[in-house]
Amino acid sequence: MSDLATEQSERSQRPEQRPEQPQPSERSTQTGPGDTGFARLAMVTIDCADPVALASFYGELLGWETRHADEHFAILDNPEGGSPLGFGRVSGYRPEPWTEPDGSKHFHLDFYVDDLEEATAKALALGATEPSYQHGRTLRVLVDPAGHPFGLAPLE
Repeated sequence: MSDLATEQSERSQRPEQRPEQPQPSERSTQTGPGDTGFARLAMVTIDCADPVALASFYGELLGWETRHADEHFAILDNPEGGSPLGFGRVSGYRPEPWTEPDGSKHFHLDFYVDDLEEATAKALALGATEPSYQHGRTLRVLVDPAGHPFGLAPLE
């Protein structure tokens, strides 16, 4: 179970307590100038049939280490200190058919790479596939082993 899921479960077992609301003067010191957001991204979680396998794929692609992996959930830590990437098992998971121009998709990830051809070859060796339909010339669309699209773009 993910850290977030564990924390949520523990919270749901405690009696409901409303946190004290910060005073306006306290609120202004908690955010930067012009910052209107009130939430921070905790993690992006990708649905799949096999969290361990998909975490392994993205761990190799990104060079990130696995913090947690079991049959239900896996987490990769972002070594740059940003949000981690999670992978959650969904019973009966089926990838969306998006590879045609009128196909659908729920999300996609884009990654900068130094060398597009080399990165494409490495991703394919890890188990990605390359659909015949491509959106443009500078972004290479690949599909991860669970059927999610992702893009590789040269960092120029």
